[in-house]
Amino acid sequence: MALPTYLFVSDLHLAAETPAAVEQFGTFLASEAHEADALYILGDLFEAWVGDDDSEPVRKQVCAALRDLSTTVPCYVMRGNRDFLFGAGFERRSGCTLLPDPLLLETGEIRALVSHGDLLCTDDHSYQELRTAVRDADWQRRFLALPLEARRAVADAARKGSRQHTRSTMREIMDVNEDAVRTAFRASDTRLMIHGHTHRPGVYLHEIDGVTATRIVLGDWYDQGSCLRLHGDGNFELLELPR
Repeated sequence: MALPTYLFVSDLHLAAETPAAVEQFGTFLASEAHEADALYILGDLFEAWVGDDDSEPVRKQVCAALRDLSTTVPCYVMRGNRDFLFGAGFERRSGCTLLPDPLLLETGEIRALVSHGDLLCTDDHSYQELRTAVRDADWQRRFLALPLEARRAVADAARKGSRQHTRSTMREIMDVNEDAVRTAFRASDTRLMIHGHTHRPGVYLHEIDGVTATRIVLGDWYDQGSCLRLHGDGNFELLELPR
């Protein structure tokens, strides 16, 4: 019997301004993902998501492609820092199931802590304060009550602010904090972690109480695709998908 295969992607940042990434993701859904046993999208599927009522063409196209895939392959999505407003309407439009962050994934021989990854970047204090504010239920209710065009304008301004923050902040501050990583491993009693957000793809090893733990970081899709293929026995490949 063939082992199940699970695919993980993150930080696609799909938008009308990135047509090559949108096209590549559509091809990915119809090929590699179609052969998988499940697809996990660990946040920042879109460059922005201002509410489940947003029918902008690219977002509509991507949701339709995910819905097609979800009829045969279970699709799971975690909220990222760009699409934290995913709700029940997104689930209906895309056929995907929203996941909590972090998530303890247990299936077969796999036991892994799965996250978007921004919660681990505790040195970036201004970002963590913003994250707390926009995840507040009252803030989200007030924001979603705004007209669609107003929400889009706010999102555009936030994206500009994010780019400025990235340019003016040391890269080390925006990366994961080692103590936060160790705490997450210990709290979840796992030795495998999968996340995105930092745009620093690779396999990182950590010594946790004398045992080696593995942290797999997914890459973004700005210039090419990035995908983790995780097999049911725990073996994996972190793949670059040339465009």
